[in-house]
Amino acid sequence: MPRTVRDTQAMLAGMTPVLTTGVFVFCCVERDRAATLYAEAEGVFQEEEGTTLVLPLARAETLGFDTQMPMRRIVLEVYSALDGVGLTAGVATALADEAIPCNVVAAYHHDHVFVPEGMAEKALSILQALQRRAKAGKTI
Repeated sequence: MPRTVRDTQAMLAGMTPVLTTGVFVFCCVERDRAATLYAEAEGVFQEEEGTTLVLPLARAETLGFDTQMPMRRIVLEVYSALDGVGLTAGVATALADEAIPCNVVAAYHHDHVFVPEGMAEKALSILQALQRRAKAGKTI
């Protein structure tokens, strides 16, 4: 496995954002119903109000979920440390500066940035530019 990165500049310089295929929807269900959908979910998170599932758009439509916010996923391929500081802030700030909302999910190996479907290509371009600036040693 590649080296885990903790330094902010190094995480941004090595993030290598990749826009994945597929369109996803964040859904919330009762805990007892969630268990039957785990295998289909890209992500799962337990909250007091219910279980959040990140489901493929087509499956969410079939199940009758609200699909008004379809999202695309950009994977940051850097192996960011769970205790690394600044990657999420740098990414969210770069996107916010261009009025692109994002939902960042940090997993064990990588961070996953979900953005509205119609803004995905622009978001990818912004993150690639952020990475180039970080590689050039420009202060983030």
